[in-house]
Amino acid sequence: MLNSIIAGTEITINTFLICTAVSLILGLLTAGLSLYRNKTSQSFALALAILPTVVQVVIMMVNGNIGTGVAVAGAFSLVRFRSAAGSAKEICFIFLSMAIGLATGMGYVGVAAILFVLLALVLLGLQAAGFGSGNAAERDLKITIAEDLDYDGLFDDLFQKYTRTSELAKVKTTNMGTLYELSYRIVLKDEHSTKEFLDEIRCRNGNLTIVCGKPVTKEAL
Repeated sequence: MLNSIIAGTEITINTFLICTAVSLILGLLTAGLSLYRNKTSQSFALALAILPTVVQVVIMMVNGNIGTGVAVAGAFSLVRFRSAAGSAKEICFIFLSMAIGLATGMGYVGVAAILFVLLALVLLGLQAAGFGSGNAAERDLKITIAEDLDYDGLFDDLFQKYTRTSELAKVKTTNMGTLYELSYRIVLKDEHSTKEFLDEIRCRNGNLTIVCGKPVTKEAL
């Protein structure tokens, strides 16, 4: 099952069709996996679907020819400089598609299938467990106050009432120095009490702007 179906350097039509069919099926499954609970563009999903087949054909055409292999490497390097950088997850899916294409191009269709199944199970399991998602109750809170208010300890009692932890991360002036914008990193005791929390802050900051949302994570590396 894990042996190559390509005998020597000769590629028959049956072998080519089997490898191509496996590449297309696994490419479509990889594209579907990338779309599961992720925001992915249609062009990226289409690229993932056909990338294993493209890589497979390239590997079959090289088939031990060093000169052709060097030319292909140069072509791939040019494509790299014409491509926009993606997120870490997108790069992982691209490498998975290329690995599948490399395996099927060398005739190891069983290895390609097992690789996809194992990585798909690991990825789905980690997503279901919330691996790397951080604290769901963590929020970034920005409060605007007038310049004549002393922000030191101004909201401490509210933080004690509604949050587990709170930290003043940044203070900056806005509106030509007439207002202060306070940036806090907080963890709420109860996610459903956000409205009451913000209402009490509004009563204290003169109904000026308040922004509360989940922390922004840096997707792209």
